[in-house]
Amino acid sequence: MFNAWIKPYLPRTLFKRAFLILIVPIVLIQVVVGVVFVERLFQDVSRQMTKAVSIDINHLIDLAQADMDITATAKSLQIGVEWVENPDFTAPDRYRDLYDFAGWYVIETLHEDVPEVRVVDLGRARGSVNILTDIGGRGLEFNVARNRVSATNPHQLLVYMILAALLLSLLAALFLRNQIKPIKRLARAADAFGKGQTLPLNPRGASEVRSAATAFLSMRARIERQIEQRTMMLSGVSHDLRTPLTRLKLSLSLMEPDEETEMIERDLNEMEDILDEFLAFARGDSEEQDEHVSPRELAQELVEKSNHTRQAVTLTFEGAQDADTPVKMRRPSVHRAISNLLSNALKYGDDVRLNLYTGAGFVEYVVEDNGPGISADQRDAALKPFARLDAARNQDKGAGVGLGLAIAADIARSHGGSLTLSESDALGGLKAAFRLPR
Repeated sequence: MFNAWIKPYLPRTLFKRAFLILIVPIVLIQVVVGVVFVERLFQDVSRQMTKAVSIDINHLIDLAQADMDITATAKSLQIGVEWVENPDFTAPDRYRDLYDFAGWYVIETLHEDVPEVRVVDLGRARGSVNILTDIGGRGLEFNVARNRVSATNPHQLLVYMILAALLLSLLAALFLRNQIKPIKRLARAADAFGKGQTLPLNPRGASEVRSAATAFLSMRARIERQIEQRTMMLSGVSHDLRTPLTRLKLSLSLMEPDEETEMIERDLNEMEDILDEFLAFARGDSEEQDEHVSPRELAQELVEKSNHTRQAVTLTFEGAQDADTPVKMRRPSVHRAISNLLSNALKYGDDVRLNLYTGAGFVEYVVEDNGPGISADQRDAALKPFARLDAARNQDKGAGVGLGLAIAADIARSHGGSLTLSESDALGGLKAAFRLPR
């Protein structure tokens, strides 16, 4: 219950949480020690010093009540005395400052130890205490130096404690920063590797962090070797299959064209397209380099290419106020991903739109069509490799190996973005939103 209540208020980063773990005990110790020690300093010392002065004042009051001259005696005791005409014994006691905690104990002790005391004034002059007493209806005022009744500058202890806490906090922050740096480098390297990039990483820091970094480097090396071996294998398979396909296409070109040869040629072209699609999925975009690309120019290029080979695609920039601002991306892979989405839309619909949206930290290409769409319970499966949603898509419209959407989703994830499928409100078919971060 307590964890659920305090969790929303805890910092999110490891640095802030570790810093909080170090600082909270320091502050609590400072507060506890400060309260206990300062309380004793303010109360015990101030009371003891005030009691000593009260003895001198009581002695002077006894002399004054005996009608003796107290000037010489008061001078020897370093206490100023003065008879006051028309004294106001009902005036309230006065403090100099609200945070003058020692003053509370001084006034309280004077009233307790000197019955004749009526008014204690700590605020009339800095560094002095004025004490008005009632001597048989006459007012006798005593003036005592403030350092005789309370500790001098007791607030300095609080200042030293605060400075010590700040110094310890600074040292703790510097230490934590050095400990957190290797973790941040490891996180950046892992994030970059997830996007198809390889950042140099030298294991540093605590032994646990070095172990994690070493394990990550070993894992990255194994994954890179597996990707390289897979790509080489599939490239070899593709090359070996292209050779007989080429011979078949050459033999077919020497035959008399008829309905049967057209069917064979269509099948051969389809097989070649499947090989290209399969190899593109296997290769991914790990070998491509990042470059800054204008979202508007890329969208126009995609639409022009689609319009040359298929029916027209409508392009809009209604939600792209800064469509010309370059975005860092791997251009060939992004071009391939959106081309797959457009090809998929043109295959199953005759009204296709490409909308470009930009916002704070993202750019989004949205492809919509008026085809049969994909039901909500099949959209996650449609993004998986080799998915064939025969019930959702009319196979008479075209054929494929089921990698188009998977390739687009993989490319989006490798850029730190996403591919989302939904229903098009405008056209009623499929809506594919390909989002990239800026």
